[in-house]
Amino acid sequence: MIRRSPSIPTSIAASSSSSNHVNGNNRLGLFLIGTVLVLYTIGLLESVYHLPVPNHRRRAWIGKLTKRGVVSFGGNINLSKTGLSDVQYVDGEGKVNNIGMDSVEDLDDDDDEAGGSDNTNNNSNNKRKMPKSPIPEAQWPISIRDEDGNFEDVIHPGHKAKHHSDVIMSVPRFWIDDPVSVHQNKLMSRDLAMRIGSCNQPDPLTGSRSRGDACPPSERTIYVAIASYRDYQCRDTVTSIFSRAKHPQRVRVGVVDQIVEGEDGPCDAPYVPCATDPDQMLCRWKDRVDVFQVDAPLAIGPVFARHLGHRMYRGEYYYMQSDAHVTFTRDWDEDIVSQQEATGDEMAVLSTYLTDIEGSIDPNTGRSLRDTRPIMCNTDYEDGQGNKYLRHGSQPEAVPTVRGMPQLQPYWAAGYSFSRGHFVVNVPYDFYQPVRNLDLELDLDLGLELVSDWIGLLVGCIGWKNGAEIGCFDVDTTLIDTQH
Repeated sequence: MIRRSPSIPTSIAASSSSSNHVNGNNRLGLFLIGTVLVLYTIGLLESVYHLPVPNHRRRAWIGKLTKRGVVSFGGNINLSKTGLSDVQYVDGEGKVNNIGMDSVEDLDDDDDEAGGSDNTNNNSNNKRKMPKSPIPEAQWPISIRDEDGNFEDVIHPGHKAKHHSDVIMSVPRFWIDDPVSVHQNKLMSRDLAMRIGSCNQPDPLTGSRSRGDACPPSERTIYVAIASYRDYQCRDTVTSIFSRAKHPQRVRVGVVDQIVEGEDGPCDAPYVPCATDPDQMLCRWKDRVDVFQVDAPLAIGPVFARHLGHRMYRGEYYYMQSDAHVTFTRDWDEDIVSQQEATGDEMAVLSTYLTDIEGSIDPNTGRSLRDTRPIMCNTDYEDGQGNKYLRHGSQPEAVPTVRGMPQLQPYWAAGYSFSRGHFVVNVPYDFYQPVRNLDLELDLDLGLELVSDWIGLLVGCIGWKNGAEIGCFDVDTTLIDTQH
């Protein structure tokens, strides 16, 4: 008789081996899941502390870990190209100090080492944090002459379009390099708009020149942009701006002077030397005049020149664009500002075709002799250079029937325009629009953006063009406002 040893059934043995294998996999899976959850939680906490929320700074213990190399976390996402990774501190005396994130962490560390943020031996209680804005701090007076050596090299667009050898131009940088970081491709809010615009007199408490509408109207700065092509009347226009302004100390003029050196007189050159007659306007206010000179052969139309003029804007409260052959009426600055503010519209733009100077200005007082006003409401195709293009016109001038309130008009004129300074931030002239027709009213980069991004266009009247040209005039407080 053969005796057999006891054995476990095959099916039972296979089940037991499989169970042990599954338990091992479960433990490994749970370990991996736990590890992922821990790392996810740490990353979530780090992300929360990195959120770009005003008045926020990273906690000291995270700062110590990251600074000492114990652990490294990924960076946070900024909402714009500038400003959100840095903060400013405003101390108890109203002074603004710029410090980076590392400095913020150092302050946390100092607080901990001193026994906490309530320690009476430090000044943390006298400081409040605020996010650094992409909008530069307002300064006045200001000049691009102070930025010599910090210009931007660009390739001349006309030569590039013709496939010629590149011509490198050194031009002023825009006041804000990244305007999208300011307006975020949205209609600018009033609160944001009020942060743009310098004041001739600083705030008596903080010393800031960015005062919004707390700045008295007579102290709100005005930047006047002029594009001039070999225009002998340019210096007369600048002289008129300062001699007829009620508050010339709040005015700054930026001229893009396209001339042939040796043949044309520069726009900022007085008729006689300043040493001989220092009372000339171009001598008295020379610190308020910036001239960017361009060799006339490089001129490729007014859009390009006015683009350069926009580059010279430096945060003034108002922006005015004018031709280079205009005579201004007495107290033009007070007049046009009052018209602008009467609209109650932060996005309002005053604009018109200027009226003939003949019989328009009292030679003794410098004040307007007219009570009529042109309204831009006509447009037609005009022949030129082998083709036709749209050209706007004005109705025959007449005494306005609408007074004391804005009046709408459908078009904008490049020869005269007045608005808040953030106009330049929202709709700057395009760099790549060479050889556009003479008045640019259908300029796609500016005119059409005004239609889509701005609330209104208005006509302000404060000056006159010389000779047979057209000019602008004052009609009480009546305005022309175009809404789209």
